[in-house]
Amino acid sequence: MFWEFMKNPVVLAVLVLLVLSALRLNVVFALVFSSLAGGIIAGMNGVQTMDAFSKGLSHGALLAFNYAMLGAFSIAISRSGVTELLARELFKRLNKELTPKHLLIFKYTLILILTLAAISSQNLIPVHIAFIPVLIPPLLGVFEKLRLDRRMVACILTFGLITPYMVMPFGFGRIYLNEILIGNINKFGLAVTADMAPRAMFIPALGMLAGLLIAVFISYRKPRDYKSSNSAPSLAQAADAVEIKPWKVTAGFVAIAVGLAGQIFCDSLIIAALAGVSVFVIARVITLRGTQDVFTQGVYLMGGIGIVMIAASGFAEVMKATGGVDTLVQLTADGIGNNRGLAAFIMLLIGLIITMGIGSSFSTVPLIAAIYVPLCIKMGFSPLATIAIVGVAGALGDAGSPVSESVLGPTAGLNADGQHDHIYDSTIPTFIHYNIPLLIAGWIAGMVL
Repeated sequence: MFWEFMKNPVVLAVLVLLVLSALRLNVVFALVFSSLAGGIIAGMNGVQTMDAFSKGLSHGALLAFNYAMLGAFSIAISRSGVTELLARELFKRLNKELTPKHLLIFKYTLILILTLAAISSQNLIPVHIAFIPVLIPPLLGVFEKLRLDRRMVACILTFGLITPYMVMPFGFGRIYLNEILIGNINKFGLAVTADMAPRAMFIPALGMLAGLLIAVFISYRKPRDYKSSNSAPSLAQAADAVEIKPWKVTAGFVAIAVGLAGQIFCDSLIIAALAGVSVFVIARVITLRGTQDVFTQGVYLMGGIGIVMIAASGFAEVMKATGGVDTLVQLTADGIGNNRGLAAFIMLLIGLIITMGIGSSFSTVPLIAAIYVPLCIKMGFSPLATIAIVGVAGALGDAGSPVSESVLGPTAGLNADGQHDHIYDSTIPTFIHYNIPLLIAGWIAGMVL
């Protein structure tokens, strides 16, 4: 079983992706190379592999356009002075004579605010990663003043982007838990109800919480220095060039409210961003001609994530074309015997591998449920344990994948001044602090529920 597992094209392609990314090859190039490797290992020729890759690109085009529009909206908000006003107020407090005790309170209050903002982005105000390019860049100077390790901030943001949808049936959690997870489990032969999902996913969520606490209070507790603003000015320092006027700030808050309403009621980032930018034009914060520059800078800010997500869609299509995903899942069913503990572990591990490559837990569950649900029934897992195993198998890898929005988003904000590496400061820290405890907690949930 081990050698069949290691020869699987999906496993090998994901390994190639991770190794190339770790060697600092650009993630898009790494995705193309790993797609070719997976296709050739599966017996496809280069033309067939690239045809499948090209077919998948269209699936990510809408997402990329969403990010470009979101980037433009973020730039427009920065022109209003809203986020700069927040940063300046924080700077004023930091520039006062603060005792070490007050500085510590300030630091952990800011950490709490960032955590709550990330959590709210999934449920209370479901904007996903949209808040990151708006909120984080102006705060980089504050982080520098506090000597805050940005790897900790990346872990905080990723925690807030993933944990809520795993356990809270609101916003994106309603989609993941009720529609995708419960819907697929019912579809493949096990009668479960939506109210069971939060109970089943509670123990795995505690694993995520443990990872967050380790990151904040142990791994990245010590101060970390970054280049001074004199040699590498951050967007927070650049905010000094923005003239803050009450009417501009008011227009900024109105635009944010309009954009939020567009996201909630129209369920469209494009409409939300377009409506928000329109408010700025009407309020004359930016001119019609100025929208050219706003969009160009927006593409520069967020377009990189969009291109990665397009390439990730191509990679996912190649993996499906190889047949390796089906083989990998079937291998689980054929090779574990009657050992429930081993069965739970292998199911979770394979979920981790698939999601690491695809970069989306929402896409992984439909791929694995067809085999996992009947297998869990055959092995005697309870309905709650089945929900936990399938749900965690999908969520594993969302943190720590170089092509996941939950990792790309934090990088986009924290690297605004070029001092935060996507692989070594976002991908690897989030992989260590979330996938390991989530794997353990998911296995425990499968055993005790």
